[in-house]
Amino acid sequence: MQKLLLFVDKVSTWVGHAFSWLIVGLTLLITWEVFSRYALDRPHAWAFDAMIMLYGTMFMMAGAYTLAKNGHVRGDVLYGFFTPRVQAAIDLTLYIVFFIPGVVALAWAGYTYAAESWAINEHSSITSEGPPVYPFKTVIPVAGAILLVQGIVEIIRCIICLKQGAWPSREEDVEEVDVDKLKEMVHVSDEDIQKLDALITHKKPRK
Repeated sequence: MQKLLLFVDKVSTWVGHAFSWLIVGLTLLITWEVFSRYALDRPHAWAFDAMIMLYGTMFMMAGAYTLAKNGHVRGDVLYGFFTPRVQAAIDLTLYIVFFIPGVVALAWAGYTYAAESWAINEHSSITSEGPPVYPFKTVIPVAGAILLVQGIVEIIRCIICLKQGAWPSREEDVEEVDVDKLKEMVHVSDEDIQKLDALITHKKPRK
């Protein structure tokens, strides 16, 4: 079971990493459009639509990745003081009551939305001769489906935590530096740091 959970984590992580490269394309597009508009006096009518689509795609496809890394915003004022079992019970309730119905509705509505867009060969109406938007709308049900699968994995994690009293492991990724672990790696204690600070503070500069 743990291998399956980590496999889904890896898939969500891979999807998140892959679509994160859209930020590079978005940055280049914005840079070129600003230069073209103000330096060359040749703005492109489709640029605004393209920017919205790139950013929207990146934002939606990062949802499962963020969930896999437990990175979505939550009110940690009291949550962090609870035991893992209480945390799991709260999370499980919220996943069943809010998350699953909401994401299922997103995926289903997104599928209908995208199907209608493909059927009428929809193009953007923000600008004249706008680019096609049906590929962009297809991202909605795809992102919803991936997010739903990751949500089911999180529900299973909650159930495991309720049974075992501890959270199961997650797929590791880039995280903030843990200062305590860093100290252990380099074999440095707080006293060593204090002694070094005192030495530097009292050391007189040479003339």
